Parts: sequence; structure tokens; C-alpha cells
Amino acid sequence: MIQSVDAIQFSEYGGPEVLSFHKFHLAAPGKGEIQIRHAAIGMNFIDIYHRKGVFGPKLPLPAIPGVEGVGEVVALGADVSGFTVGDRVAYVGGPPGGYATHRNLPAARALHVPAGLASETVAASIFKGLTAEYLTHRCVSLGPDDTVLLHAAAGGVGSFASQWLKALGVTVIGTVSTEEKVRSARAHGCDYVILYGRDDFREEVMRITDGKGVRAVYDSVGADTFTRSLDCLQPRGTLVSFGESSGPVEPLAISTLGAKGSLYLTRPSIAHYTADRVEYEAAAERLFSAIRDKVVTVEEPLTYPLANAAQAHADLEARRTAGSVILLP
Repeated sequence: MIQSVDAIQFSEYGGPEVLSFHKFHLAAPGKGEIQIRHAAIGMNFIDIYHRKGVFGPKLPLPAIPGVEGVGEVVALGADVSGFTVGDRVAYVGGPPGGYATHRNLPAARALHVPAGLASETVAASIFKGLTAEYLTHRCVSLGPDDTVLLHAAAGGVGSFASQWLKALGVTVIGTVSTEEKVRSARAHGCDYVILYGRDDFREEVMRITDGKGVRAVYDSVGADTFTRSLDCLQPRGTLVSFGESSGPVEPLAISTLGAKGSLYLTRPSIAHYTADRVEYEAAAERLFSAIRDKVVTVEEPLTYPLANAAQAHADLEARRTAGSVILLP
């Protein structure tokens, strides 16, 4: 069955202005695919990277961004098991194409959504929540004796990570860009909050830790923070560099890690932490249980109509948003 679809696409790499609204016809799902009708679409910085043509292989043009969504299964391709028409599913990763009313998706990327969780809540949390899950539970082993530095603590991933870290008993030092975000970071579990536009976070971390430094730094900012983040680590500490919202990080000499205290550096990707289906489902179950049991709370997301995706991109890129942003078809 051919499905009429509204979608946002771009035909050249660039700023938010390259995003435009289009109508097209979507073919029936292929072998191993399901077709879903979106109820809500998650928006993430990776969508901005794709639009700019940076951070990994460029998408072939024209392209529809979006790697996260929640919706209802409306059709099944051949050789699909475990799903039926009418199931409510969520997904993270796989081929982009989420900025659309409908899309075809490899069934291997789909997750059953438990009853009782609103689609908007899941769309606001599945990518960021699963990112926070692997950052806090699988990248570095942390416990009550540890202190960490979390950049962008009031952002979508930051608000999940700070709550989960607090539940693990970890002392959390967060950095934020505005006074309003200071309050948000504290509300989500940060023990200390640094306004990095006013204070030198490296000096503040050393003051808070009595010169010892932190066990781990979670850095999604990139160019503006990377070098100073290394300076915040205690010997044998770990820098988890998982984003580049301020621009790409300059190449690093490996010897620098030794000179600064036998440090560890990892550049994780959700693709690698959810590639195994068993791990993917287990991580999702941990997230859904944490939301259900209020280990983490999901703030009401900021919503934009799908047709206003360009404005949503501009606001996210300019750091005018806090928490999660979703698009409604």
C-alpha cells in the first residue's frame, strides 16, 4: 500500500533554513520492516549534525532527518515477527527518516512501549534516556565514593544522567549556561552547579574537590570544554566525550593522557551500545522501569509542530531550550 506522507527534508547541508516541508508517497514496508504512523518525534543534536553534514558519514541528499520516534504499527513487511498492526512502538537509531508523519523502519530497531507511558513522554525520553543509561551504567563504573562533572546538566541527556547518577549515590557537579538552568540542574539532582559563562569550571571543580579532581567527566559540548575537562580529572579518571555542540574537538596527542595522570578517554555512540538486540531491550526496560518507579522523572517536553522543525533546530542549536524537544506531526 502506498502511503501519503508529510515530511521535513533537506537537499543541501547547512543551517536550519535548509529544512523544508514536503509531501511524498511512501512505499509499503520491505522485508524485515514495519511501517509506523508517528504520534511524536524526538529531536536531538545528531539531527543537527546530519543537517550540517558533520560528525560521521554524510546522509545522501535529499535526506529526511530524525532517528527517534513513537508511533503505531500500521503495516508489516515480510519476515517480521514479534509485532502486529496496532502495536505501539518506539525506536532509536537505524536509518534516519523520523521527521515524517509515517515511515518504514527495520523491525530490529522497534521497541514495544509499555502501557501507561504517554507517547510524548517516551518520545522525549527514549534517545536521551538510553544515552544516559549507557553513560551512567556502562561507560564508567561509578559508586557512592565518586564525584563526576556533568556538562550541560540541564539539557535533555543531562537531566536524565544527573538523576540516575544521584540514584547511584554519585556526587554530581553540573555546568549550565543560565541562572534558570541552575535551578533546573539542582532540581534534577546536581549537588553543585557551575554557571560556566561566569565561573571557570576547572577552578570550581578543584575547589569543590579540594584539588583532587573528579572520577569522570561527561562532555557533550566539545571544542569549548574538552581541554579543560581533561584538567578536571583525577589520576586514572575517564573523560566521556559524547557530543560536540560547540564544534569538533581538535586532535589529541595520546601522550597527553599519560602526562595528565594516566587518563582514559572514550567517544561512545548509542549505535554501539544498542547494536545488540538483547542489550537494546534490556536498556529500554531499565529506562521504562526507572520512569515508572520515578527514579528519573521526565519533564513535560517543549513541543513544535513538525512543519516548524527549522525553528526548533534554530532554538536547540542556540541553546534556547531546556530539557527535551519533540515534534508533533
